[in-house]
Amino acid sequence: MTTNTDPFIEIRPYNDEEIPAAIDRLVNDEEFISAILQHRFSNHAGWFKTLMSPVVKIYLKMKWSKLNSVEAIQLEVKKYLDQTLKSTTQGVSYSGLDKLDTQQAYLFVSNHRDIAMDPALVNYGLFKNGHKTVRIAIGDNLLKKPCATELMKLNKSFIVKRSAKGPREMMKALGTLSGYIKHSLETGHSIWIAQKEGRAKDGNDFTDPAILKMFHVEGRKQKLSFAEYIKSLKIVPVSISYENDPCDIAKAIELHAKESAGSYEKGEFEDIESIIQGIVGDKGRVHVAFGDVIEQDFETPEELAQEIDRQVHANYKLFPINELAAGNEQVDDQVKATLAEKLNLLPKDAQPYLVASYANPVKNRP
Repeated sequence: MTTNTDPFIEIRPYNDEEIPAAIDRLVNDEEFISAILQHRFSNHAGWFKTLMSPVVKIYLKMKWSKLNSVEAIQLEVKKYLDQTLKSTTQGVSYSGLDKLDTQQAYLFVSNHRDIAMDPALVNYGLFKNGHKTVRIAIGDNLLKKPCATELMKLNKSFIVKRSAKGPREMMKALGTLSGYIKHSLETGHSIWIAQKEGRAKDGNDFTDPAILKMFHVEGRKQKLSFAEYIKSLKIVPVSISYENDPCDIAKAIELHAKESAGSYEKGEFEDIESIIQGIVGDKGRVHVAFGDVIEQDFETPEELAQEIDRQVHANYKLFPINELAAGNEQVDDQVKATLAEKLNLLPKDAQPYLVASYANPVKNRP
């Protein structure tokens, strides 16, 4: 049973015995129910949604009554993912999984293009190849609503406290996070974490050494050198490439606003909209490449970041739209039409940002 002596209780995902209560809280969360009603019945009158609210609650209670373990939820998520990938991609391919041991826990450090789909696609490949699914690092900036926290913790997500204020609180949060990652790996649970905070909206996939420094906080406690400790984590770089990024227009608008106005004010539900768009939007072909386990000695976070970047860039699958954006005109007319169509949806000044987001993976190739 969970006791208050659990040092990770504030950040870790739910375990089996906590799931029924969490589902119950979710089903009785008015904001969650109204979000479903809004999504499902957006064209209906307010009174109709009010009428449907208890019906949706009863439906969810029945549908989810059998979900009483982490495993059961993972299988349910997989069902949704099967449907989503069938309707929003032209196929997902994987490489590098044959080099990984199904009995070993790994720390997957991944490029980051899509909030929900990146870890979901990594999990999908692992699951289909006989590996356990990962625990997912998620920033608390995405968990402003209690129902979002419930959903994420039900789906094996643990919380990265980016909002910690003051040096003492930040050090405590980093220590807990670092300890939790090590504890997970030691107890046979792989981890997925993005190589830097936030998505690479400009298509430049580079690792923030601060994240690698955070990994070592627990190692310092154990009086282990950076190189020695990092080897024990079994880091595997991951490259995820989407032929079509469903959020590319929104990303270009944001980057342009930041550059021209100096700042960009996110709407209240913008993160949620990005998540939904990333899930339901057309992704074209998708490739997920698992790199080699990092077993060399790296003395500093900066050196380690360079090796992760080298693998991420080398393994990134380039599509014709990437080549076109980087200046190679030797692609078929359909690709040119697709890029032109995207650019037409943007103001002139914002267009270069979209082109760069597709071109940068070509430029970063080692």
